[in-house]
Amino acid sequence: MKIKTVIVDDEALSRRGIERLLRQTPDFEVIAECGNGRDAVGVIQHEHPEVVFLDIQMPVLSGFEVLARLPQDSVPLVVFVTAFDQYALRAFEARAVDYLLKPVDERRFEMTLDRVRQNLQARHAVDQRDKLMEVVAEITGAGEIELETILEHGSTAIEASHPQILPIRQGRHTARVPVTSIQWIDAAGDYMCVHAEGDTHILRGTMKELEEVLDPRIFQRVHRSTIVNLRYVKSLRAHMNGEYFLTLDGGQELKLSRTYRDKIEIFLGNSPLQRSAAE
Repeated sequence: MKIKTVIVDDEALSRRGIERLLRQTPDFEVIAECGNGRDAVGVIQHEHPEVVFLDIQMPVLSGFEVLARLPQDSVPLVVFVTAFDQYALRAFEARAVDYLLKPVDERRFEMTLDRVRQNLQARHAVDQRDKLMEVVAEITGAGEIELETILEHGSTAIEASHPQILPIRQGRHTARVPVTSIQWIDAAGDYMCVHAEGDTHILRGTMKELEEVLDPRIFQRVHRSTIVNLRYVKSLRAHMNGEYFLTLDGGQELKLSRTYRDKIEIFLGNSPLQRSAAE
């Protein structure tokens, strides 16, 4: 079975060079190429590759920012590719499968492919993903929920005991994230990724803390590492193992595990979503 591969680089010449090397390797299949990080996010979510050759320095979204925007269950193995060696230590700290400098040396490339094969066989993707997010948090900045701010403002900040704004402290600044804009939240190691209106806010915290802050009529935990805003859920798809997959308005697909299935079905009640899932 071929290893599904995506190449992400804003330089066409670099993409062609990696594709040429992969064509010489029968067990790898290039299923897509992207010239920018924004397209890469959508392609990775839709195609579910097993490995991504990811440039770090790109306009609009860097390679690290691409990883930050992905639902954590869909982050593949990552090989960073860049012309700048100052990221090498960060890449290895992140437990990326490997790190390649441009121009890519063919012998070094073969070593990288061997590492990809070994990692796929060992199924270490979850640990690598968590460490990647730790490094992404260090680079892009990880905040903390200002719970004291919510309590401090009383009725101004709280409606029916739940905040309208989620204040996330990031260094000297505070990002004020409208709660209604949050589509889903997922955990990556010791960090939470709050996905809202195309942006991802990385913060330190626990799923339990977020559950206590957010309105349970709108936000429900559907997996041990995922909370979803049910207003953004477009459909439910049953899986043969008893799990479901939630599809959001933006096309993201999240797993609804068997542990939380009954709670979500009760919460949805007789809504069109539940009837759609049952059909």
